[in-house]
Amino acid sequence: MSAEATDQAPFGRRRGLPRIDLRNLRRFSRAALLGTASRGRLPDAIEHVAKVHRAHHPGADLDVLRKAYVLAESSHRGQMRKSGEPYITHPLAVTLILAELGAETTTLTASLLHDTVEDTDVTLDQVGEQFGEEVRYLVDGVTKLEKVDYGAAAEPETFRKMLVATGNDVRVMSIKLADRLHNMRTLGVMRPEKQARIAKVTRDVLIPLAERLGVQALKTELEDLVFAILHPEEYARTRELLQSHAERPDPLARAAEDVRGVLHEAGITAEVLVRPRHFVSVHRVGLKRGELTGTDLGRLLVLVTDDADCYAVLGELHTCFTPVISEFKDFIAVPKFNLYQSLHTAVAGRDGEVTEVLIRTHQMHRVAEAGVIALGNPYAPTEGADAPEGERADPTRPGWLSRLLDWQSATPDPDLFWTSLRDDLAQDREITVFRSDGGTLGLPAGASCVDAAYALYGEDAHSCIGARVNGRIATLSTVLRDGDTLQLLMASDGRDAASHGPSPEWLDHARTPAARIAINRWLAAHPAPPAPQHESGAAAQDPEAESAVRAVATRGTQGDADAAPVPGAGRPEAGVVVDLPGATVRLARCCTPVPPDAVTGFAVRGGAVTVHRERCPGVGRMIAAGRTAVGVRWADEDDGDGGGDYRVTLFAEAFSRPHLLADLTEAIAAEGAEVVAAAVEPPREQRVRHTYTLQLPDAGRLPTLMRAMRNVPGVYDVTREGRSMVAARS
Repeated sequence: MSAEATDQAPFGRRRGLPRIDLRNLRRFSRAALLGTASRGRLPDAIEHVAKVHRAHHPGADLDVLRKAYVLAESSHRGQMRKSGEPYITHPLAVTLILAELGAETTTLTASLLHDTVEDTDVTLDQVGEQFGEEVRYLVDGVTKLEKVDYGAAAEPETFRKMLVATGNDVRVMSIKLADRLHNMRTLGVMRPEKQARIAKVTRDVLIPLAERLGVQALKTELEDLVFAILHPEEYARTRELLQSHAERPDPLARAAEDVRGVLHEAGITAEVLVRPRHFVSVHRVGLKRGELTGTDLGRLLVLVTDDADCYAVLGELHTCFTPVISEFKDFIAVPKFNLYQSLHTAVAGRDGEVTEVLIRTHQMHRVAEAGVIALGNPYAPTEGADAPEGERADPTRPGWLSRLLDWQSATPDPDLFWTSLRDDLAQDREITVFRSDGGTLGLPAGASCVDAAYALYGEDAHSCIGARVNGRIATLSTVLRDGDTLQLLMASDGRDAASHGPSPEWLDHARTPAARIAINRWLAAHPAPPAPQHESGAAAQDPEAESAVRAVATRGTQGDADAAPVPGAGRPEAGVVVDLPGATVRLARCCTPVPPDAVTGFAVRGGAVTVHRERCPGVGRMIAAGRTAVGVRWADEDDGDGGGDYRVTLFAEAFSRPHLLADLTEAIAAEGAEVVAAAVEPPREQRVRHTYTLQLPDAGRLPTLMRAMRNVPGVYDVTREGRSMVAARS
């Protein structure tokens, strides 16, 4: 049950829902105490609700509302709120809030009855028998679980139950939001500590839900009420600021007149309103901009008939005023995830003061204020000859709700569910990512490729090995932005998919509860063994990979190709001919030339010649130092045995997965290359780097070898060490 407020409406509240103040409550109370009306006539207490409802739905059946009120009044009779008012005033106030937002009759019927099952002897079966299964479902959805049965878990489990019910019918949450709004309005008689507790839950759970369902009229007032309770000093300062500006001429009113004149001259029929900011909005703008002016305290709202007029208004404003281009946003072409549509812009007026302007149609405005409530009954059967029998049109199951329902079912622990729910709802913006198959994926702002994988594939995302974002290879930790194109790379075969799993590092990049819960569950079921070390100090990924590393390491330990002069390299059969008899050859590390690069040489100490590519920056330094070039060239058949073996160092960049090393060495062997040495660096962010020193019988085979290595699943790049290939005698 709820308490009655002792505070009046906050100063400066000039829009939104009508307040059920003390005077109205007393009128409702007197009507309730006098009993019900005569048969066929609406009770006095619900007459105002019916009038408001008929304004939105002229053909509404009021008889069911009368019947619901009679049951609610009789069942709550004798129950009082802490303010001393009859309890029936609370469901009446909740119903009036929903009626003002345009809710249809079924929702209003359920709102009148929403506390009967929880607080009276009325049962769900009785509600169903008298009002039908839809009303029964809505009432059940908002009915709290008993603390006697659930103890400390009653609140989180009640919200879980409510969210599951919302997944099937969003009207459940509409009733809950209106219920919480009236309770917050009437929180003044509660103890301060209880006020703070209720306000925190409202801030962390109910306000984000109102935002996601697009019910801005409820969200903004809830924010102000929470602000007043949890931040009374900031609230008082904001109130004083609004009071001081209320005594001055309103620059927004003058700006509105200028806009009306421009649109009238252009022949555009439009309604131009001054839309004051609510308390929290003023406070946020103050934190962002510092000292506020009169135009910062509100915005202009331009309402037109159709979409085309919205863009016509935008064109006139940008033509006749100076637009602030950075403030322009088009939420008509690209609506927000909560159904919101509007054009946002800002223009500088005659005195240079910048005024923000919202442009939308009347229908867009209704949806912007009431969100899903403005849709009427979204579950009415689809009409038309082509509509499948019994199928419902449901535009209210957005991506965030589907994701929430998915992960909550995998979270039996109420404390973990409660924490995860708050974390999920803390993401106050949604992005749309385009999949490579042409579909779209909705994610909370700040989500990474890890979150996208679990949102798209569920538990199968354990076998994800990488991603491409906007066509480029990206790590799974990459944070996605609105409009990105995403291709997730999965393990290529059943063997890999069965053995691959997420690493603990994935938790650092997971923003969504669904991803974190799935990763933690897998890690708990697959504790990581100590990583074995192979002889070169690199950690093997599994026993098979460790054996492969040891096998290739024993084939040769000659070392890296850059390490030393090649014995006998001054002779033609080594692949390089030097115009300096008896000289040995070193291929320069700075450019490591390979056939058929154009090369030159310089004599160095010890009777050796270093060979550089002609375009190497080192050549210029050698010439500047006064060194004399030595003629060198690649050996060919005319020089004798010019077919010496070539040694090359290659780097393979890949996404970490089991059997990767074995698959790479198999691809190398298939191309006729010999592994001289191999090293595997420990994985970082699910990426791993393999270094191979290979010996080829012919330098011409290198491009084919590199292509074969790139075709190994999980490998996204293969490069030479500085384009290095060292000629060596086998």
